[in-house]
Amino acid sequence: MSTKIHHLVDGRGLPLVVLVGPGQAGDAPMFPVLMDHLRVARRGPGRPRSRPDRVRGDKAYSSRAIRTHLRDRGIVAVIPEPADQQGHRLRRGSRGGRPVSYDAEDYKGRNVVERGFNEDKQWRGLATRYDKLALTYRGGAVLRAITLWQKRLGDTP
Repeated sequence: MSTKIHHLVDGRGLPLVVLVGPGQAGDAPMFPVLMDHLRVARRGPGRPRSRPDRVRGDKAYSSRAIRTHLRDRGIVAVIPEPADQQGHRLRRGSRGGRPVSYDAEDYKGRNVVERGFNEDKQWRGLATRYDKLALTYRGGAVLRAITLWQKRLGDTP
C-alpha cells in the first residue's frame, strides 16, 4: 500500500516522466530509471531528446553514483551536498575530495518540482491513495499529468 510518485518535470513543472516506486525505498535508486525513460520529441525530424541540459534535485539525489552518471552524460548537476556528506568528506581530510559545487541561484528553480507535487495532491485519488494496485495508482498519476499538459497547451476550454 505504500508507494511514491517519482517525476521528471520540465522548467514549467509539467511532468515528462511519471513512475511509481515502493514507498519504503529511497529516491536515489529511482533516478537512473527515470533518466532511462526520458524521451522528448523534437519539433522537426530526428531522434527524441533524452539528455537535459541540467538536472535540479534536492539533497536526496546527492550521491557519487548519480553525480558520476550525470557527468558521464554531460549533464550539469544542480544538487547540494547534505551536511552529513560534508562532514564525512571533511573528516577524511585530503582524501575526502573537493566540495560539491552547484549554482545556488539556479537551485532556487527547483521549487517548480515541489509545486508540481502540490498540484498532484489536489486530486483526491492521488492524495488519499484509495487504489489497491500500483498500476492503477500510476494510471491516476499519468491521467493527472495529461490534464496538466492539456491546461497548459490550451486544448481545453
